[in-house]
Amino acid sequence: MKFVLITLTILGMLSCNSSKNMLPDNSDSQMTENPTDTPNQFTYLALGDSYTIGEGVSDAGRYPSQLITKLNSETSKVWDAPKVIARTGWTVDELEQGINRDDIEGNTYDLVTLSIGVNNQYRGLPISKFEEEFEKMLLRAISFARVNSNHVVVLSIPDWGITPFATQSGRDKSKIADEIDAYNRLKAKICEKHDVTYIDITTLYRKEGAKPDMLAADGLHPSAKMYGLWTDKLFEQVQLKNY
Repeated sequence: MKFVLITLTILGMLSCNSSKNMLPDNSDSQMTENPTDTPNQFTYLALGDSYTIGEGVSDAGRYPSQLITKLNSETSKVWDAPKVIARTGWTVDELEQGINRDDIEGNTYDLVTLSIGVNNQYRGLPISKFEEEFEKMLLRAISFARVNSNHVVVLSIPDWGITPFATQSGRDKSKIADEIDAYNRLKAKICEKHDVTYIDITTLYRKEGAKPDMLAADGLHPSAKMYGLWTDKLFEQVQLKNY
């Protein structure tokens, strides 16, 4: 009888251990519904077009990456690698489609930047259409920032008319400048309406952007050095935020 009891006890222990080993190992799994809410680590979403993706420069050279590097090296806060949703040639509505494809609805971020509009101007699309779409996009950016407009930053559209590409294309540079100014006035007005920080990089770009070391190889897009100047402006604004 004693032998039977010992045997049953051992079998019971083996059964319990076997059941335990069949449970999933959660030691490396995310236990939050929002993967962007990492404890003690700040998150950044960069939305835009070729200027955001850094056409013609390395990943480390584009301004979202430079900004995170600067924040991690010059502040006490720890920032995760940026989440970038951007593509060369995107207009506002194409950025909207890109966000939808990326399926980030419901995710939130500590910082959201938005740089969009140059391709609307380049393609000659109605500025009234841009005004409507940009405001809708800005509100979506605010929603990704936990509905905190103070944690959203919008960059103005650079004047690509100063570049060698524009010269070679034969486009009217003064017309480009006038249209970009009109787009930027709209962006600034809409940002003010929603209490969002608006950064003017256009003035700096018109002064420095045509210099050889400020250009990527295509003669149109900025170099990493120019993105570094944008990064400095962004860094200054992020430092003013309440993180």
